[in-house]
Amino acid sequence: MTRVVITHAVKDLDTWLSYTAERASQLSSIASDVRDHVAADGSRNVAVTVEVSDLAALQAVMASPPPEMGAAMDRHGVIPPLVAYIEK
Repeated sequence: MTRVVITHAVKDLDTWLSYTAERASQLSSIASDVRDHVAADGSRNVAVTVEVSDLAALQAVMASPPPEMGAAMDRHGVIPPLVAYIEK
């Protein structure tokens, strides 16, 4: 398993945090141990850490999210770009 940190901004922290369970469900086919993090400086920057076994699948989803995931990102208030950092 590879640990990945995905960062991006959001429109509203409370809205984004209210979708934690849905986010984990949406990512469950490609990731486990989904954890949300918010910036300590109070900004609207966030991070999601995940464990993935198929890094190529995660990269494909990030490059071109399926329609249901794209709709979820809109609901959650995700502001692109998304940047992934891979544990080495």
